[in-house]
Amino acid sequence: SRRKLPSGLKIRTRLSSVVASQKLGAWVTATMFAPPGTASWSGIVIAVPGSRVTSSATTVISPAIITPVSTVTSAFRKRRSGGNRGSTEFSVSDTPISSTSVSATTVTFMIAADPPSRLDKAIARDVPAEAHLSRSRLARLLEEGRITVDGRVARARDKVEWGAQIVVTVPMADDPETRAEDIPLTIVHEDADLIVVDKPAGMVVHPAPGSPGGTLVNALLHHFGGALSGVGGEKRPGIVHRIDKETSGLLAVAKSDAAHHGLAAQFEAHSVERRYLAVCHGVPNAGDPRLRGTRGVSWEEGDILKITTRLARHRTDRQRQAVCWEGGRHAVTRARTIQAFAGAALVECWLETGRTHQIRVHLAHAGHGLIGDPTYGGSRRLPRDHPAAEVVAAFPRQALHAETLGFDHPVTGAAMRFTSDLPDDMAGLLKALRA
Repeated sequence: SRRKLPSGLKIRTRLSSVVASQKLGAWVTATMFAPPGTASWSGIVIAVPGSRVTSSATTVISPAIITPVSTVTSAFRKRRSGGNRGSTEFSVSDTPISSTSVSATTVTFMIAADPPSRLDKAIARDVPAEAHLSRSRLARLLEEGRITVDGRVARARDKVEWGAQIVVTVPMADDPETRAEDIPLTIVHEDADLIVVDKPAGMVVHPAPGSPGGTLVNALLHHFGGALSGVGGEKRPGIVHRIDKETSGLLAVAKSDAAHHGLAAQFEAHSVERRYLAVCHGVPNAGDPRLRGTRGVSWEEGDILKITTRLARHRTDRQRQAVCWEGGRHAVTRARTIQAFAGAALVECWLETGRTHQIRVHLAHAGHGLIGDPTYGGSRRLPRDHPAAEVVAAFPRQALHAETLGFDHPVTGAAMRFTSDLPDDMAGLLKALRA
């Protein structure tokens, strides 16, 4: 409300909460205004027009019963003059709640100079890194009406100006709908922010319509026992990268928003080390004229095979990926032969990009599909008189193992690198080929 106060009187406020009882779908706005007069800011007395002096006027659509809406603060608290990007201070506060309310955290900051034309892009650019809010998370909060600009509920396509005050209300993480399942896990590393597991072949990473249970996420939920700080608004493991169901090996999973944000940034920048061991049909050879004539295939120093294409969904089989030259997504795979056998080879592959089925598709494009791969392996077989012919023909999955995973810890910055031994089935396959 507006109050008539003597000119020059300082206005002091204390932290307080606005709590409202409302029906489902109601809109609640909390704002405080001051009349024209003067204000003291860092010892300087300045004249100010009548204006809002709260950190924001927060408007939310929230569940029934009691909802914390906003924390009321001084207009000039946490504000700094100047408009260079990165110079604006921000505050994060937990809203006090009652036993029947829903907890929320507010993140307050200002838009820096030369903002993008669209509000969603400006917020994504200027939101403090310490808040650990990804673009997708901010987009959902915008849709839910949990972001305000100078007290007004924001929309993604709104215009925004330099100095506008942004308040993001981040609700408490919800309990996951995915059920926890007591499934044994091989844990290579775990700390407060992330976990690295050695996934066995046959396990799906994330629940899907065809695999609602028995997944890595189901197993992790049981392992954590509810001790998650929330990722993307839900108490769930943060899946930053995946490996195929029938591929074994190392996988890093975030336990907090901070770790999820940091790991995702490293994968996006292609700075994560990922090396795979694969057993393929034939032996890649730099002297092979067929390979040298295959589009997208080249050789680097040290007999390293480089495959550069674009990948997209297959035109007729939407479950498969296919090499293309227009559209799709840029993909680069490198491979080096570790051991050559009669009709097969053990190769080490590493990724510059990480696309669905990338290694499987690329090696098949080069004419060296993986042994056991029912989708991309083709119809190649070893000669019937080959000592390993029956073992190779009966191998039940693509012979691919995520052996090495290296990255910087997303919170501490420490360099981390993990390796995994070949599983028994691939070790047995190599033993047969060596014979």
